[in-house]
Amino acid sequence: MTTTQTVQFRAATPADTGALVALVESAYRGDVSKQGWTTEADMLDGRRTGPDDIHECLARPGSRIVIAERPGSDGSTELLACAHVAIEDGAGYFGMFSVRPDLQGAGIGKVLLAEAERVARQEWELPAMRMTVIDIRDELIAFYERRGYRRTGIKKPFPYGDERYGLPRRDDLQFEILEKAL
Repeated sequence: MTTTQTVQFRAATPADTGALVALVESAYRGDVSKQGWTTEADMLDGRRTGPDDIHECLARPGSRIVIAERPGSDGSTELLACAHVAIEDGAGYFGMFSVRPDLQGAGIGKVLLAEAERVARQEWELPAMRMTVIDIRDELIAFYERRGYRRTGIKKPFPYGDERYGLPRRDDLQFEILEKAL
């Protein structure tokens, strides 16, 4: 059992790439993702992220992948969750939010979201945090709304045909921007 008191945060480095890709894929794609509630396996096949995405996030100015981890019993650290936070259009952008499927619902996502908001608010002095969510993800949107995010009504088309975003299993996907004042 994971308690949120043992969670530690740090910025990802290129050495974390393989572990980050595996974590993100496990949280959103395939059968293992169905252990958690954030799966997109019924909507999308294909990849969710790859080493190219991780390297781009790490190399980009005003961008950080925040890792949540805990000390392991053998002295190593155990990767629990990650999120990408970046500066975009004068606000923070939150994405690539992934919690290990077997740990979803344990509070790790809430503390990681709070840490990402802290980075945007205190370190980067940004007034708001934004994110894009597939608009039919009602349970996920409700999670964010309980944490102060609001639906903006601004929609963005899903990038059909761009396999970097996955292979859609439906033809009604689109993104909605959620926002929270910091």
